[in-house]
Amino acid sequence: MKEYDNFHVVDHPLINHKIRLIRNKNTDHQLFRALVNEVGVLVAFELTKDFDSFNVDVETPLAKTTGIKVDGNNVVIVPILRAGLGMVDGLIKLIPNARIGYVGMERDEESHQPIHYYVKVPVQSVENKNFIIVDPMLATGGTAIATAKKLKQLGAKYIKFMCLIAAPEGVQNFCKSHPDIQVYTAALDKKLNDDKYIVPGLGDAGDRLFGTE
Repeated sequence: MKEYDNFHVVDHPLINHKIRLIRNKNTDHQLFRALVNEVGVLVAFELTKDFDSFNVDVETPLAKTTGIKVDGNNVVIVPILRAGLGMVDGLIKLIPNARIGYVGMERDEESHQPIHYYVKVPVQSVENKNFIIVDPMLATGGTAIATAKKLKQLGAKYIKFMCLIAAPEGVQNFCKSHPDIQVYTAALDKKLNDDKYIVPGLGDAGDRLFGTE
């Protein structure tokens, strides 16, 4: 697969260990849900490393010193419904004062293109906020591409996309459509099959998160 400057695989032994458990078909939905949140947090450490920070004074029990503060108030986490919801809890623990937006997508029966059936994101000072689109899978890239396009139409300038597993086809489609958006994933898999599922993948992330198989 062609390399893209805006695509990053976060390679770490703990992430790889947890991804193995996530892939296992025998992992029940309770553990699956916990692992998805844990991996999301680990990937987010890399994704947020360039967020703005500034020095503030702090007094320890022994002395005055200087510490670092990151302003999470300008962060908006945007899960793509429904599977993206499975990554929100972990990110909120990492950035407690982040805001949350929601984007619902469905496929048009005639055009087969993704369309929005629900969009609710904070729009006040949208151009100054850091948006993080989250979805466990980047398969064809269609829903992620459409979501990023919608955020740009609303005025968003700073957008990143995070997933757990990506297919080469989805990476290529997304990175060509939005070369200005950084993409972070825990794993890059081999391909999409004829049904557009990622192989080896992890199956249907939504069903496994919510126990609806």
